[in-house]
Amino acid sequence: MQYVGLQTQINRNNQLSILLLMGFPCIILGMVWVFLAIINYLGGGYYNQYGELIQEVNTAEVNYYFLQTLPWVAGGVGIWFAIAYFANTAMVRAATGARPLQRRDNPRVYNIVENLCMTCGMDMPQINVIDDPQLNAFASGIDKKSYTVTVTTGLLSLLNDEELAGVIGHELTHIRNHDTRLLITSIVFVGIISTIMSIVMRMLINTMMFGGGHSNRSNSKEESNGVSVIVIMLVGVVCCAIAYVFTLLTRFAISRKREYMADAGGAELCGNPLALASALRKISGDPGLQNIGRDDIAQLFIIHPQSLTNGVMGFFSNMFSTHPDTRKRIAILEQF
Repeated sequence: MQYVGLQTQINRNNQLSILLLMGFPCIILGMVWVFLAIINYLGGGYYNQYGELIQEVNTAEVNYYFLQTLPWVAGGVGIWFAIAYFANTAMVRAATGARPLQRRDNPRVYNIVENLCMTCGMDMPQINVIDDPQLNAFASGIDKKSYTVTVTTGLLSLLNDEELAGVIGHELTHIRNHDTRLLITSIVFVGIISTIMSIVMRMLINTMMFGGGHSNRSNSKEESNGVSVIVIMLVGVVCCAIAYVFTLLTRFAISRKREYMADAGGAELCGNPLALASALRKISGDPGLQNIGRDDIAQLFIIHPQSLTNGVMGFFSNMFSTHPDTRKRIAILEQF
C-alpha cells in the first residue's frame, strides 16, 4: 500500500469535508428541482391541432417555484444539520448506550489510551465503554472537546494488552486524520435525506389507506384530488430515493481508504502490526452491536458486521460496504 503522510491525509479529509458540505446540499436542492419539474410535467400539457396531448416542462415556471422554495429548503437543512452536527456526541452515546470511563473504572484501558496519546503527541480523548459481550470499537467526534474512543466490554475481556493497544491506536488514528469529522458530516446528511424519505413514505401510505374515506363516490373532484396527492407523494419518494442513493455513493467513495490508513497508523502507534491483525481476526469472529440497529453509526465501527456476510449477499454487501474486506486488512498488516 502506498504510504501517505499524516498531514497529507488530514488535508485530504478537510478538503473532502468541504466538498461534502457543498455536495450534499446540492444533491438535496437538485432533487427538489427535479421534483418540481416532474410535477410541472404531469400537471401541465396542451392539445395540438390534431387533438394530441403534448406534455412538456415549463422551465421558467419550475425555476420560479424553485426559487420560492429555496430559502425554506436551505434554511431547514441548515438548521437540521447544525443541531445534528453539534449534538452528535450525545446522539451517538444515546444510540449505543455508551457510558464514560475514568481511570479508576479501568486503569488498564485508560493507561493504554494515555500512553498512545503521549506517543503521538495528541490530546487525550474521552473514553466510553458499552456493556456488550460482542466485540467492536469506534471513534467519534468533531473537535477536541467531543473526540471519543468507545469500546465494548466484550472487546476488553477478550483482547490482550498488545491487541487492545492496536485497536485503540487504530481509533486514535481516525481522530488524528480527521476521519471522524468527515464521517459525522456524512452521517448527518444521509440521515436528513433518509428521514425525509421516511416521512414522505408514511404520508403516502396514510393517504392511500385513509385519504379516500368518503363514501360518496360521485364526488369526482375529491377523487381526482386524492389521486393527485398520491402521484405527488410517489414522485417525492422516487426523488428522495435517488438523492439517498447519491449520498450513499458519495459516502462509500470516502470510506474505505480511511480504514487502511487507520490500520497503518494503529500498527505504527502500538509498534506491533501483528497484534492489530490478531485483534481484527478475533473481532471478526464476533463483531457486534447489532442491537443498535443503525447503519449510519455502524459505519464508525472498526469492523462493520455486514462486511462479513458470505455468498451472493456478501458480494453485494461488500460492494456497497463502507469498510474493506477484513481478510485483506489482516493480510496487509501481516506483510508489515
